Amino acid sequence: MADSREHLIRIAGPLRAGDIPPLCEQVAAARHGPGDGDVICDVSAVTTADLATVDAIARLHLAARRAGGRIRLRNPTPALLALLGLVGLVELLGLVVEMEGHAEQREPPGRVQETVEAGDPAL
Repeated sequence: MADSREHLIRIAGPLRAGDIPPLCEQVAAARHGPGDGDVICDVSAVTTADLATVDAIARLHLAARRAGGRIRLRNPTPALLALLGLVGLVELLGLVVEMEGHAEQREPPGRVQETVEAGDPAL
């Protein structure tokens, strides 16, 4: 589903080869729509981190580049992010990854206190 205000495409489920052409068309259409920002691909609902998903993301990036832009991945699962890093797509393609709502990206959750015991060695 594409949202023309933000050039947002929500991607869900396991991605398979048949899903790629319609998604590439959505990316190209979003780039040629109103405004001139990056296409944001919300992948938080992608349920598998496999090579078919990596292939889909690489092809979406290529479709965006051909349309004169790029994609941003929003909220990939840790497994998908690790796989993209492992195969080198994050660095090779210069993928921009946006993480929202993860404790690692913000202040630590409240009521968490670190204490030091008297016998603990200094780090």
